[in-house]
Amino acid sequence: MRKRIIQLVYVIIGGALALNIMPLLWQLIGFQNNLWLNNYIVNFLIGGVLFFILSLPTWRLVDNFIHRLENMLNAQSPLMLLVGSLGTLIGLVLAVVITVPLQRMDNVLLSSVIPVIIMLLFGYLGFRLGTTRIDEWRNLIPSLNNVSRLTKIRGKTKKNDETVDAENEPNYHHYKILDTNILIDGRILDVVKTGFIEGTLLVPNFVLYELQYLADKGEELKRVRGRRGLDVLNELREMDAVPLEMWEGDYDDIKEVDEKLIRLAKDLNGALVTNDFNLNKVTQFQDVQVLNLNELAGALRPSIKVGDHLQVLLVKNGTERQQAVGYLDDGTMVVVEDGRDKLQERVTVEVTSALQTDAGRMIFGKLV
Repeated sequence: MRKRIIQLVYVIIGGALALNIMPLLWQLIGFQNNLWLNNYIVNFLIGGVLFFILSLPTWRLVDNFIHRLENMLNAQSPLMLLVGSLGTLIGLVLAVVITVPLQRMDNVLLSSVIPVIIMLLFGYLGFRLGTTRIDEWRNLIPSLNNVSRLTKIRGKTKKNDETVDAENEPNYHHYKILDTNILIDGRILDVVKTGFIEGTLLVPNFVLYELQYLADKGEELKRVRGRRGLDVLNELREMDAVPLEMWEGDYDDIKEVDEKLIRLAKDLNGALVTNDFNLNKVTQFQDVQVLNLNELAGALRPSIKVGDHLQVLLVKNGTERQQAVGYLDDGTMVVVEDGRDKLQERVTVEVTSALQTDAGRMIFGKLV
């Protein structure tokens, strides 16, 4: 379908050009008085057929250009598109006003070519004048600021009394902003499944574009990392544990993704979710809260390590032969090899391994 539309545009352009050029050509070869050849229908058909033939090898180039243009427009903020469109429209109106006298001349160059060039020039200048002062427009139109760039993907934000009260708490941040590293890491999936994340997960567009850039890189390692991040993001979209939204804006005056994340967290009063050590250090001076998964994993790491000695009372037999089972004060199960002969005795055990399960932690050891 897209191919047919492009070829139709080719035909219309070719026919329009032929209506202006073919009469001159017929006059040059002496057929200006031949009404069977020198008429609007024949001229349009000749130009349309020639440009249709031209479209066969070149339509894909036009299609690729349109595709790149769509990607570029999708990467822009709504305010940028609005201001750019208004500037372009104003430039085109001025160009039409200026070229009205030229369009009435008999000369093809002055009546057709020059007006088109002036329209392109004024349209470009209008777009540039509008978008290069985007910060001033953003201040004039606050309703098109950051909050309006949020696109809900899945989930509903609760607005009951309890939620409203929670949002007024100083330590509560409704938006949990995910960075590139946390999506590549993948552990955020398990954390979300447990229900420890509250509020709404927010993925900025520039994080998504960075993942796409990595997935398209030539280096195999970077491609794998980028594709893993995109897979994790798709899994988050399918989960119902917590709402997920996209932020469709950008900060054109900032180049680094980390700086954009910090700016976004400040604008939305959100918390960054990351495992990036450097980003964590930088945000300590930026008054931005960070939820670092590495710190969370460290806090959940067992305090008992392999090789430690424990005092435990063996209270019952284990599932395997010669095993005995005891419990620490916090209820952690300790399985002791060759401890069956020491039932109801307090023994010293050397830790050989530890296992974390959904039901809790299990420690394996041997008698000392």
